[in-house]
Amino acid sequence: MAATRNVLITGGSAGIGQACVRRFARDGDHVWFTYHSGRERAARLVAELAELSDGRRYAPRAFEFRQGEWPDHVRLVAELPGPVDVLINNAAVGSKTVEHYVPGPGHAQDAAFLQINAVGPLWLSEQLLPGMRERGRGTIVNVASVGGGVAPFPGFRIADGMSKAALAYLTRHLAAELVHDPVDVVAVCPGAVDTPMFEASTLAGLTPSRRSALESALPGGRLILPEEIAELVWWLTGPGAGLLHGAVIDASMGLGVRPGLLGGVVEAGVEG
Repeated sequence: MAATRNVLITGGSAGIGQACVRRFARDGDHVWFTYHSGRERAARLVAELAELSDGRRYAPRAFEFRQGEWPDHVRLVAELPGPVDVLINNAAVGSKTVEHYVPGPGHAQDAAFLQINAVGPLWLSEQLLPGMRERGRGTIVNVASVGGGVAPFPGFRIADGMSKAALAYLTRHLAAELVHDPVDVVAVCPGAVDTPMFEASTLAGLTPSRRSALESALPGGRLILPEEIAELVWWLTGPGAGLLHGAVIDASMGLGVRPGLLGGVVEAGVEG
């Protein structure tokens, strides 16, 4: 990928988003990323990558962003330094992290799942798509989840799965509308990834022995690394991925076809 691109990654201060920031920056792209509450993490990431910058690479820029709140969408797009060639819709809340956004009752959290995880990516895609079409190039990668995006996981938060299913639908719908346009849209549905979100939602409630048993039962006997998902996301924005326009990719190492492997966790009362 020789040409330098402008890449916007939402939720880039931790987890898969942070790994994506590093991967695209390493390739020499102009990387802009958003964060919600991770201001210090974002600043550290910018400083870290700035030290690695040279004449071919550029330090990322971080933008505070409350996804799913329209005034923040307008502000973010106005603040971006230039047009966006690649959009990675990665920011989301999980079954535990949603409590930091909406500490209220369950019905309020249900609405937040859909507003942040589904409506936010819809709005941001609609904001940036006209520019991509006008310039004749662009890629949107929606980072969903195997839970909802590929298979149901009974016992887990229903609204969480619904929001990821909506993101998979958004991918297919946009791809259908853009089938004759030079803009590719694809979704990636990770499984059990070693991220702060998965730690909070699933692993933190386990004893060391149950955590070890869970990890051993997963496909491959391990958690997926954020860097593995980032590598896939990066490849999907390249010239060899055009055949996958509209695809919703199961990137779970097989958990999508064997969701029951997490059944023991659910039975123990731990929600993912």
